[in-house]
Amino acid sequence: MKDSVAERKYQAVVLGTSAGGINALAFLFSQLGEDFSLPVLVTKHIGLNDDRGMLRVLSRQSTLPVKVAKDKHRIQPGTIYLAPAGYHMLVEENDTVSLNLEAPVAHSRPSIDVLFQSAASVYGPSLVAVILTGANRDGADGIRTVKAFGGTTIAQCPRSAEMGVMPKASLDTGCIDYLMTLEEIPAYLDGISCV
Repeated sequence: MKDSVAERKYQAVVLGTSAGGINALAFLFSQLGEDFSLPVLVTKHIGLNDDRGMLRVLSRQSTLPVKVAKDKHRIQPGTIYLAPAGYHMLVEENDTVSLNLEAPVAHSRPSIDVLFQSAASVYGPSLVAVILTGANRDGADGIRTVKAFGGTTIAQCPRSAEMGVMPKASLDTGCIDYLMTLEEIPAYLDGISCV
């Protein structure tokens, strides 16, 4: 089903999370090595004006730079980008971030599906998509799209998640390559970053 990590060159990681996501992201980012070379784009469901607080918390946990994404800014390697409150975050063909105020998807803006689908169309098989803890099904359609474009898909084990609804919805698509505990995900990501 899956090719070897050594056979594939990855270009980006996308992460989606909701309820319980700050704790999961803080742990994950604290475990990534300072030489992690891939850009990481994150959509977490957050309330309006909550992105600066999330930025402060996650910046303290990460050796990598963490930024709230800005429209039309170029995506840099080894940098973590957070979708700003109230905006969908997309990846464009020229390796830039795009933000928009289109209607919520799966009751969410920012939406995980929107990020995953846009990144899949740009990076294809060079993309890794990860679904973490959350309480709705946002991300499941994005996971299907990532798989259709040949990307690698990971879901946090629902039983180990603070809220298992979101990873279970993605798992139920039949499009998840790897089911991992939160503790297993950073080592996997560090491994693909070195390829």
